[in-house]
This record gives sequence, structure tokens and C-alpha cells, in this order.
Amino acid sequence: MSGIAYIALGSNLGDRSKYLDRALQALREKPGIVVHQVSSYYETAPVGGPPGQGDFLNAAAELQTELEPEELLRALLEIEQRLGRVRDLHHGPRTIDLDLLLYDDLVRSGPELTVPHPRLHERLFVLQPLAEIAPNLRHPTMGKTIRELCGGLETRLPSVRSASAPAPDGELTGLRALVTGSTSGIGRAIALHFATAGADVIVHGRNAAAADAVVAQLHATGVHGRALLADLHQEEECHRLVETAWEESSGLDIWVNNAGADTLTGEAAGWSFARKLEELLAVDVKATLLLARAVGQRMKDRGRGVVLNIGWDQAETGMEGDSGQLFAAAKGAVISFSKSLALTLAPEVRVNCLAPGWIQTAWGQSASETWQQRVRRETPLGRWGTPEDVAAVARWLVSPAASYITGQIIRVNGGAVR
Repeated sequence: MSGIAYIALGSNLGDRSKYLDRALQALREKPGIVVHQVSSYYETAPVGGPPGQGDFLNAAAELQTELEPEELLRALLEIEQRLGRVRDLHHGPRTIDLDLLLYDDLVRSGPELTVPHPRLHERLFVLQPLAEIAPNLRHPTMGKTIRELCGGLETRLPSVRSASAPAPDGELTGLRALVTGSTSGIGRAIALHFATAGADVIVHGRNAAAADAVVAQLHATGVHGRALLADLHQEEECHRLVETAWEESSGLDIWVNNAGADTLTGEAAGWSFARKLEELLAVDVKATLLLARAVGQRMKDRGRGVVLNIGWDQAETGMEGDSGQLFAAAKGAVISFSKSLALTLAPEVRVNCLAPGWIQTAWGQSASETWQQRVRRETPLGRWGTPEDVAAVARWLVSPAASYITGQIIRVNGGAVR
């Protein structure tokens, strides 16, 4: 069974932000759980409980999980215990609180598990973070969307504010960025990291609804974001994307070529070797080259800019099988191109390439136990990487802190050396 679950997180003891961060990391490292979306962190006064306790930081997260609802609840309780949650006072202060709000459309009431959460519709400090990431999600028994439930409470409860808007001196404040393929996975994580650092971000994809959802998340961080749609299979669409983004932004400071063909999941998994190769060459190679050259020349003419491409760590070391051959050919081309483009555009424009390893995106979420074991065996840090792991490095590479770094291939792979 694979389901979509939504959880609420809260903390009002110690370093509250760190406890939320640690809980999310523990969820990412838990087998059978993939963290898809996380809201901003919101600060609110405690509701109920003893007087005098501190304000809470609250958030909501969307999970894809292979765990049954009861197993997921036990996993949440185990993380709470690991992070020092003590249940000695009803509604008392706590290092971390993890509540299961919804699990697909499941409706169940029992001594161990009740979903939907019985007080979900009464708590603005739960609904507002949830409305940020899933505004159109419908309550399975009340029939209203989360946005509707949230709107009905905002006049009756104290307002809550985002606690994760970028500081005025965020390292990317005032910069304008575009991330291709940023409606999901690594691209979405990079876009959100850039926004948290203060950058205005253009989200690119082919699905308007998915792009708009990411833009809504960007707006919640306090920056300007918008979506541009383009099919990168088409050369004219690549040129149109660069021209439109550049003109509408009055120039760009950062361009990330993240878009790539998915030949591992869905219908594409059954394609022939030749068709998969054609797809990878069109999107991963040709589009990356065309986009990077076009925007890179504009940046050079203006006198500044950063281009970041996405490669693959095993393109340099090799991996057996059809997929290994296909991705090594495509991403190896991106790696070599990045080095040459860096020389062409220097010194005005920096060009680097991130080479992720085993990152748990769409394919990794459904990979067999054999592959799960292989990932842990081949990764010295002993776990899958996350899109956020890649995004954190991307954020640094495009920032002024990395101003002496160009023409480099940066592996984000948990220490794997082959």
C-alpha cells in the first residue's frame, strides 16, 4: 500500500526551529517515507494547556508512504521519543509534536488511531500551514477544502505569521533566478531554497497546476515568484523560455538547468533503449546546451551571472546496465559541456555542475528492496540523499560565497567514490 499522508509539526521548547528540522530529517531517513512538501514555519501562541508556556513553531508536511496508517503513527511517536518528547502534562510544552492529520481519504476512529485528526478543522495553527502546501485538499468527511476551512477560522482565532520568511540580508536577496524542471523533486527543492535565501524565482515546467502550486510556496516565503511553461523537447521553446524570462525579469542572475527526462518510471520505463536515448538527448543534453549558451551569453554581455547544470556522479565512474549506459552518456555530455562553457564565459559568468548520486526522487520512492540495500551499501553515509541535500549545495554554489568556484563538478552523493 502506498498513500499520501499529511502531518502537523510543532515545538515550543528549546531551539524550536532545530527540532522541526531534526524531525523532518528523521522522516526523510525513515524507510517507506518520502517527504514531498513542507510548509513555512509559523509562530503562534499555545492553545490550551498550562499558563506561561512559550509560543509554538508549527508546520505541515506532505508525505508519500508505504507504511500502513498505524505503522506511520508509530513512526511519528518513535521520532517524538527520540527527540525528547515527554508526555507528563496534557497540552504541556514539548520539544516536538507530530500529529497525523490525514491519510488519503481514510476515515477511521479507534483507540490507537483516528483520521482525519478530530480537531483538524478547529485549529488555525494547523490549517494555515496545511493550506500553504495543499489548499485544495478536501476534508474526507466535511467536504470542504483546507483553504475553505482555514478561511472560516481566521476571524475567530489569533492570526499566525510565517516564521520562515527570508531575512533581509539573505545571501540571494535581490537576485533573480530560473530553475528548469522545478515543479517537483530536486528542481522544486532548489527553487524553494533559493526563495528562502531571498531570491525571486521563476518556476519552469509543463504542467500549469503543478507550477502554480510551487509558486504559491515561494510567495509564502515572502519573495516574488511566477511560472513559465515550456516544452524543452522543442528548440524554439528553449529559445522562447530564455527570451521571455530575460525580458520579463529585466535580466537574470542565476539559471539552473535541472529539467531531465524521466525514463525510469511510468510508461517510459517500458520504452526501447533507442527511444530512451532519444528522449535523454533531447531534454538532458540538447536543451541544457541550448539554454545554457543562450542565457550564458546574455549574462556575459551584461557582465555577471551564474549557470548551474545538473549531471550525475556515476557518469564519471560508470554503472552497469542499460540505464547506466544511457545516463552516463547524457550526463557525461553535460559534465564535459559545463567545463567548456565555464572557460568560454569566464570571468563574467560562473558555470558549475552538480552531480547528484542516489537521490530519492520518483524512481527511488518505488525502488525494490534490492535497490534500497544497494544504495545503503554504496553510500558511505548509509542513506538515500534527498532533494533538499542537493538544493542546499546549489544554494551555496550560486551565492557570492562561492565566487571563486567555476568549471567544477560537485558530487552530492553521501561520499560514494565509485
